[in-house]
Amino acid sequence: MAPRFRVLLSDSPYGDADLERRLLGPDVEVEFFRSGGAEPPDAAWAQADAIILFRLYCRAERVARLERCRLILRLGVGFDRVDLAACRARDILVANVPDYGTTEVADHAIAMLLALRRGLAGHHDALRDDLAGMWNSMRPLGQRRMSAQRLAVVGLGRIGTAVALRARAFGMRVTAFDPYATQGAELALGIERADTLAAALDGADALSLHAPLTAETRGMIDAAALARLAPGAVVVNTARGPILDLDALHAALRGGRLAGAGLDVLPTEPPGSDHPLLAAYAAREKWLAGRLIVTPHAAFFSPEAWADMRRLGTETVRLLLFEGRTRNVVSGQG
Repeated sequence: MAPRFRVLLSDSPYGDADLERRLLGPDVEVEFFRSGGAEPPDAAWAQADAIILFRLYCRAERVARLERCRLILRLGVGFDRVDLAACRARDILVANVPDYGTTEVADHAIAMLLALRRGLAGHHDALRDDLAGMWNSMRPLGQRRMSAQRLAVVGLGRIGTAVALRARAFGMRVTAFDPYATQGAELALGIERADTLAAALDGADALSLHAPLTAETRGMIDAAALARLAPGAVVVNTARGPILDLDALHAALRGGRLAGAGLDVLPTEPPGSDHPLLAAYAAREKWLAGRLIVTPHAAFFSPEAWADMRRLGTETVRLLLFEGRTRNVVSGQG
């Protein structure tokens, strides 16, 4: 008997589709394409009732190939790779998996903040170069008592909330800016709420970014925004690279306005070394030593989060196909 539905895994990061086939059942034919391999042919896009994509871009020209699709499931939190307007015009729902790596990303952001404020990277690099000669416990590397600082959190969704709670556990005063957050959320968390980005940033000792990438947030943290932070502040970005102006960050670090930065995301991934900040980082230039931590968009990762992402995403597809129920929809039908 012919399957009722077809699901396309357009660029799966997993080595097989066994779990998806088991969760979706025998009434669903799963077409599997591995990330980094050949892209699905036009027929696969045209015949799919639902698509699970990882890092492929689904722009208007690709959406135009979809003849039966009811749902595009972005395997992750961000959905800026999908043309939402084109999907709405074709009555295609777009959903994400916002609840698979919340604790991992929050832990990663706090780990970066702690590493910068305790001088871990600076001490580590210096001692590796000269173990005896750099054995100096009081080298100034941007260290600050955590409870003496105020953290500005931009974006108070699941991850921003988790970061705020972790920062409070270290005694930090937390101010959040998110115009879309539920009124009163800050009261439940025991933090402060700023009505404007400027108010959140003014005088903050640290900044952690947790907003989605949209037309509104692209380039939001620019030179003017960074200038509002307290002298010697640190910036952590585990959200999306284009939210933070890399040129402005370079200038603020080079000029000594900022003590340090932690970046899990960059405007272009994987990056080249043509940007002056990244070139200085790669060359281990002395002025930047211990002040910049870069990780390869890895904040989300753990074996547990990986398994959750796969399971939760597939369950969202199954709910729509078999029960007509929606979950985690970020773009509704037109």
